[in-house]
Amino acid sequence: MRALPIAVTVLAAALALTSCDDGGSSGSGKSGDPAGSGSATKAATAACAIGDAGLQVGPANAATAAGDTGNIPVTLTNKGARCTLKGVPRLSVKAAAGSAAEIGADDSAQPEELTLAKGDTASFTITYVRGAEGDAKSLAAKTLTIGFPGTGATQDFPWSYGPVAGKGAASAPNATVTPFQHAGD
Repeated sequence: MRALPIAVTVLAAALALTSCDDGGSSGSGKSGDPAGSGSATKAATAACAIGDAGLQVGPANAATAAGDTGNIPVTLTNKGARCTLKGVPRLSVKAAAGSAAEIGADDSAQPEELTLAKGDTASFTITYVRGAEGDAKSLAAKTLTIGFPGTGATQDFPWSYGPVAGKGAASAPNATVTPFQHAGD
């Protein structure tokens, strides 16, 4: 008669362990985990919307003189429903006169898909070379425009880091942006 209580205990323990799996909703926001949420959950998760994110630009390690390189970290906090980010943000810098130039992706990093629960944070970094004031090959940037992949909406932020050197022309800024990564990575 002892076999029956042991079998029931083992079955109860197995059921208790399987109920501990939260399907990846722990809020860690990490993706790429083989034991993670599975493709069905990822497919159902929408792209993060910039309107549902709190964005903080800087503080920067600004370039102080023409030819110097500066780095500007941007941190976003998801204030909406669970969402995904994949790729690099869409960025451009605009001069007061209205001319704008896109900032391209840093080719050295490989984008990963990030899943962000409400309250999770992610970041990216803008690296730029400061241009000379009044130089025709520099863009006198005044505004930074940020957009997320998979969405059309953007947000503008003041650019207070000086002119951006061009790669031969002001319309091709000497600047790059890294892919999204979890804040603190």
